[in-house]
Amino acid sequence: MAKPISHGDYKVFYPIVTRWMDNDTYGHVNNVTYYSYFDSAVNRFLIEEGGLDIQNAAIVGFVVSSNCNYRSPISYPENISVGIRVNRLGNSSVTYGVSIFKEDCSEAAAFGEFTHVFVSRAENQSVPIPTPIRQALEKLLI
Repeated sequence: MAKPISHGDYKVFYPIVTRWMDNDTYGHVNNVTYYSYFDSAVNRFLIEEGGLDIQNAAIVGFVVSSNCNYRSPISYPENISVGIRVNRLGNSSVTYGVSIFKEDCSEAAAFGEFTHVFVSRAENQSVPIPTPIRQALEKLLI
C-alpha cells in the first residue's frame, strides 16, 4: 500500500465547514462534493494570491481534468481543510495536488489532482499563465 498522504505534503490549507446538503443518503459527504471543495480551495488561492479577477479577467483557468481517491468518509457537521500544492507547472497549464483533511487528522481523508488550462476568455484558446498567477503558483511547486 502507498504511503499515506499527510499534512506535510501540502503547502497551503483552506478551511471548509461541511454543510447539511453535502451529505447523501448514506450519511456522508457525497463523492461529487469533494470536487467542489477542491475547486473552491484552488480558486480562493488564485484570487487571493494570484490576483485572479474571476468576473473580469481576460485570462481564466478552465478545469480540463480532475480525479479523487477516497480513504475515509467525512460528513456533516465536520470541519475540514483542503491542502493544495502544485505538482506540475507548464506554460499554459497547472496540475494541483489536492487533499481533504478532517480536523485534527494528519492523514488525508481524500486526495487527488486538478488541472487548469489558462485560456483567453475572448478567443477560448490556451495562453501562457499570467505572470502574477505563475509567481503565486511557483510558491506551491513541489
